[in-house]
Amino acid sequence: MDNTISFKSGFVTIIGRPNVGKSTLMNQIIGQKIAITSNKPQTTRNRIQTVYTDKERGQIVFLDTPGIHKAKNKLGQYMVNTAERTLQDVDVILWLVEPSSFIGAGERHIAEVLQKTGTPVLLVINKMDTLAKKEELLRFIDTYRRIYDFEEIIPASALKGQNVPDVIDMIFKYLPYGPMFYEEDTITDQPERQIVAEVIREKALHALDEEVPHGIAVTVERMKQRTDKKIMDIEATVVCERESHKGIIIGKGGDMLKKIGSNARFELEKHLEEQVNLKLWVKVKKNWRDSDSMLKNFGYKEDV
Repeated sequence: MDNTISFKSGFVTIIGRPNVGKSTLMNQIIGQKIAITSNKPQTTRNRIQTVYTDKERGQIVFLDTPGIHKAKNKLGQYMVNTAERTLQDVDVILWLVEPSSFIGAGERHIAEVLQKTGTPVLLVINKMDTLAKKEELLRFIDTYRRIYDFEEIIPASALKGQNVPDVIDMIFKYLPYGPMFYEEDTITDQPERQIVAEVIREKALHALDEEVPHGIAVTVERMKQRTDKKIMDIEATVVCERESHKGIIIGKGGDMLKKIGSNARFELEKHLEEQVNLKLWVKVKKNWRDSDSMLKNFGYKEDV
């Protein structure tokens, strides 16, 4: 079989405002958790690359990007730059929105950015499971049609998996023919350490108050497989911006840090398929989100 003729393959980016379900959709398509999810905005900070392979049709390489939003610091600007730059490198753009008949300034900004690309754009109206009446859908579709000429508009629920196969079908419809970029069993190009750090950060996002999560990063200091047992020793640091935040993260008698560590260990053991010995520390790095050197140290590097 000549894959260059019979297969379709290409790059697809998932864009949208923060907290519309981009990572949830990607995880649903891939069939396992790669990107962290949270009900707090700006969860995804890097461009996460995952791979969906259909032996009959071809291969989709997904680029899950940070939400496009108004940046308040250098980390925020890095996230916006990452999202907007990705639009120039892909074959199909998936724009996720929530069901609404109101188009805000953020959505209008995204529409303006998309006008400059010339790339096929598929609109996915996510969270359709939250609609009280199905008739509302037509009104939402009409609202979005007024601001952009989409190739397709697909209602879906990433959380419930509703219409996700339709999303995949539409992506393949607009992909070019070409060879597979990765082996069939490839799921992601994310380094193991980065996935571990992101899992720990997710559990911190779930456990902490509104103010703290935006100011935290996680670095994996040590990750070593024991030779005598199937146990992975992991040492990681949760970095925050203020001493007061450090106290919140640690909690009374260390309770909060223990909760974060316990939840992270449970998920990491599922991911790594072995026992995990996890040790967490907390350090303060003031204003790290506005420090070029610290952003690079924590893995937020602009592509060349």
